[in-house]
Amino acid sequence: MMAAFKRMEELDLAGKRLLIREDLNVPMQDGRISSDLRIRAALPTLRSALAQGAGTIVMSHLGRPVEGRFDPNFSLSPVAERLSQLLGRAVPLLPDIAGAAGVTAPIALLENTRFLEGEKSGDEGLAKRLAALADVFVMDAFAAAHRAHASVCGVALHAPVACAGPLLAGELDALARALEAPTRPLVAVVGGAKVSSKLKVLESLSVLVDRIIVGGGIANTFAAARGLPVGASLHEPELMGAAERIADKTDIPQPVDWMVGKRAAADARALLRPVQEVEEDDLILDIGPETGRRYRALLADAGTILWNGPLGMFEFDQFGEGTRLLAEGVAASSAFSIVGGGDTLAAIDKYGVAQGVSYKSTGGGAFLEYVEGKTLPGVAALNARVEG
Repeated sequence: MMAAFKRMEELDLAGKRLLIREDLNVPMQDGRISSDLRIRAALPTLRSALAQGAGTIVMSHLGRPVEGRFDPNFSLSPVAERLSQLLGRAVPLLPDIAGAAGVTAPIALLENTRFLEGEKSGDEGLAKRLAALADVFVMDAFAAAHRAHASVCGVALHAPVACAGPLLAGELDALARALEAPTRPLVAVVGGAKVSSKLKVLESLSVLVDRIIVGGGIANTFAAARGLPVGASLHEPELMGAAERIADKTDIPQPVDWMVGKRAAADARALLRPVQEVEEDDLILDIGPETGRRYRALLADAGTILWNGPLGMFEFDQFGEGTRLLAEGVAASSAFSIVGGGDTLAAIDKYGVAQGVSYKSTGGGAFLEYVEGKTLPGVAALNARVEG
């Protein structure tokens, strides 16, 4: 997966018009930004553009509005306000492409790209209208790179110059280091509700890594495939055969204890069970403490760690100890570690171990598709410009 694309740091941007695609799709609650992690991740790219004297228009999507229709609930207005605070300068919000054409501010933010008709279909006419805003298009949104959208791929094909921003390039460099030339043992940690949602990732990893630690509902399916009782827990009986095939290809450690509850709720009582003693009405909601200690020991010996998905319902503290132990184990390990996915980033933030992680990937779906071995359209478009 060697990258052929140009990088932003290779270009002289003084006096140029830049159009930068970022991922500012931040979580919102009651009209307020609940986490500005993705905005902060984009700051080095934006500050670099400003420092070089480039006139910059930033664009991003937010949420899933009806395409082509303005919806104030999905406006980037709160993002523009937060960007202004973080950059220490006004970042005006441009309502549409026509308004962007004559902008004179050093930096401005274009309103939600999904308000533009043809964005998700990759409409060529829209892509050309966006490309006309810039001398240089900078694709810096790894989290959107798996989408063949006009603001991701189309602009890259039609802008005078197209390059990768530092955030996108850094993500790809880190993933290449972990997957293409890893220091071994390479340990993957894959959590989540369903095997079906990460089956292809697990199958791809099974022939690449030395060990896979599974958690969440995924672990329940693997436990059931081993003949262990899972009670009323979320699992997928139809994928037990797939779990067995994956386990035949790589080492998947078996848990020895679980934390269970009768309900998945903030006030549910957590009960410790040996794996053989799960009751019929038990819900497995976390790994147990002994399993957590064993997993942490495995991470201590790892050379490379790739983690996507928590091990339990860590949003409830009584079912978060497994994820906490794992997060602390990743941070304490001398391994090169990549953590990806919104829930996983939230977990390392909750347990205060972010500084101990080598690389934090802001991508969710793109992270998983890259691990699966898929070509990301946003990266392919940049490579196509260089390859002619």
